[in-house]
Amino acid sequence: MKKIVVLTGAGISAESGIKTFRDADGLWEGHDVMEVASPVGWQKNQELVLDFYNQRRKQLLEVQPNKAHFALAELEQKFDVEIITQNVDDLHERAGSTKVTHLHGELLKARSTFDEDLVMDWKKDICVGDFCEYNHQLRPHVVWFGEAVPMFEKAVQITSQATMLIVIGTSMQIYPAAGLVSLAPEGIPVYFIDPSPNIRESGNLEIIPEKAVKEVPFLVAELLEK
Repeated sequence: MKKIVVLTGAGISAESGIKTFRDADGLWEGHDVMEVASPVGWQKNQELVLDFYNQRRKQLLEVQPNKAHFALAELEQKFDVEIITQNVDDLHERAGSTKVTHLHGELLKARSTFDEDLVMDWKKDICVGDFCEYNHQLRPHVVWFGEAVPMFEKAVQITSQATMLIVIGTSMQIYPAAGLVSLAPEGIPVYFIDPSPNIRESGNLEIIPEKAVKEVPFLVAELLEK
């Protein structure tokens, strides 16, 4: 069975109504990124950081997967599909995809500040004073700027086994995620779906300058027919 690896970014979730965090002026919901998404910001103002992610979590619970998410789940009918996402939402899982690797963590989980391996499902607000079993503060299970990306090695392994690569809704400018495309086996078909692509088409790379909800269902239908 052919192995299709799909790399997704903020663009696919934006079409479900999830804000892409960073605005054109570089601010996240009016905050400097280092205030709400860095270890320094956490140490400076835990309440602000928790509130920021609490608002994101509430928004996530109000939206639904879109046609692109559902189409990717349909690919599992005939292919071994692995999704590597930079998104912290659970829309791929809710649409039915069964193999999803979250490079930057998961918004609907919390983890201990004492033991990073102590992770739990969490759909409500995280507040100052919410402790793990070892009496240490809980934090969002999200990779912040300046932190290691623990799932990257797994993502490298998955990408290296691909027979086809589909990149959706991401600029592929943020490292280390941006390096994954170059780690795919040489010569395999690569599709890049984004309304504002910032790379050039090459021999095995086909650029599709469309939104995910329009083009992903079409591409999936074409692959399933083959």
